[in-house]
Amino acid sequence: MSVSAALKALVKEVPQVKALIAERDALRAASGLVPAGHYYSPIPSLDEVRRDDGLIFREFPRSIPGVDLREDEQLALLQSWTPLYDSMPFRAEKVDGLRYYFENEWYGYCDATMLHCMIRHLRPRRIMEIGSGFSSCVTMDTNERFFGGAIDLTFIDPYPERLLSLLREEDKSRIHLIEKRLQDVPLEQFQSLEAHDILFVDSTHVSKVNSDVNRIFFEILPAIARGVHVHFHDVFYPFEYPRDWIYDGCAWNELYMLRAFLQYNSGFEVVMMNTMMQHFHEPFFREHMPLCLENPGGSIWLRKV
Repeated sequence: MSVSAALKALVKEVPQVKALIAERDALRAASGLVPAGHYYSPIPSLDEVRRDDGLIFREFPRSIPGVDLREDEQLALLQSWTPLYDSMPFRAEKVDGLRYYFENEWYGYCDATMLHCMIRHLRPRRIMEIGSGFSSCVTMDTNERFFGGAIDLTFIDPYPERLLSLLREEDKSRIHLIEKRLQDVPLEQFQSLEAHDILFVDSTHVSKVNSDVNRIFFEILPAIARGVHVHFHDVFYPFEYPRDWIYDGCAWNELYMLRAFLQYNSGFEVVMMNTMMQHFHEPFFREHMPLCLENPGGSIWLRKV
């Protein structure tokens, strides 16, 4: 053995070096085939993102190839919602008689406003939510205040701790809570939805082997009835995640799945995309729905046709 090889073998026996080598090997094993940022990895290289920042986060285009955004119809719907906005009961901080309040870090001003107005506009018999939390509070308060509790509410969430912390004791007997992974919920559950009903999606946002996102796109959306309205949360125009999210390490991909799903898709139509409408119609929001500009959120509403 050469002197150099002998020194390397000796260094490897130093406890601190052995620990570092073990940590390196564990990280390599955990990363699978390739490390994060590799061109085969779904996690982007931030160096490459920085290099192409101006291209990725360029000025918003007015249209998306292959996707009918139905901008005129969206604007007409917003205009019809101004009386609903004016009678919306929510406040910045929590008040007696309401579960929801705007100043929370999970589901803010504009998303809550869109959900509230959409429920009152559609008057659904059933709302089924994938995920739960403050959005569920918007749904329950709207149901209680404007429908006398007549809407059937189902929440699917394997980890419903946030929802349970927000519920009143009597709420537990008035809703259906399915504490399961979406992958374990029978497809028949979603086939019970009818026209004007709502499927609210706030998923893990990641497409991968056996993920809830794959189940939604590959099985649930094809199975639901015509006329069902579908909401996706954390969706931003122009179908890209916010710059600061990317640089903070967010590597979700549901938004890209959704864009691909909508391209040349005549089976679903865009009903409302709040970040698009806020960008191109800010004067309308400033005059008629100013609270939406407090926190623009990110959501899209579709209808199966």
